[in-house]
Amino acid sequence: MKIVPAILAESVQDFLLRLRQAESFSDYVQIDVMDGIFVPSQSFPAHEISGVNTSLYFEIHLMVKHPSAFASRINNPHLKKIIFHFESSVNHIKFVNQLQKRGIEAGLAVNPGTEISQIRKIAESVDTLLFLTVDPGAYGSPFRPEVLNKIREVRDMFKGKIIAADGGVSIENLRLFSDIGVDYVCVGSRIFLDADPAQSYRRFADTIAELEASNIKRT
Repeated sequence: MKIVPAILAESVQDFLLRLRQAESFSDYVQIDVMDGIFVPSQSFPAHEISGVNTSLYFEIHLMVKHPSAFASRINNPHLKKIIFHFESSVNHIKFVNQLQKRGIEAGLAVNPGTEISQIRKIAESVDTLLFLTVDPGAYGSPFRPEVLNKIREVRDMFKGKIIAADGGVSIENLRLFSDIGVDYVCVGSRIFLDADPAQSYRRFADTIAELEASNIKRT
């Protein structure tokens, strides 16, 4: 399991600050884009990502009602994946095809209240399934442990699929994600709102390494 720092910022200044911070301790991040409609919060203008010069590769998590319109505004050589919500207003398959034609991986984000039966068909067409373990749109939202059962169920259905979890991830609950086969966890506030983001990232990375070592010993 890997850790992916998640950048959520309402202003360009905060976005660039967190991006530069992440460059010192990671090589890959998730950038959250919010429209103030699909979720209550609104992020910095998405087109700003196109002009960013960074050493980081990144994925974009579109917490927006109309993901196709936002994706068309973003073009950056370091963009690897765009994750859009199942619950958004878009033709799922058509949008996935648009991303793939651009050479961008497609990910499907799933809100806590969405049932597995609803996403099963489109899940087969995407590279990544991202499960929200909080209600999306703000740093520090309460953890929704019932989502873990959904992740476990989907892991059994799609054994080769990349599965990620986003929201409420802490040092204390990392084992819960590791034990059910999550490939990576996205961590935002517990990294970037820490007094020392780099040190916080290392604590998460070290804990994951310890979990993996203990799992090897148990087997």
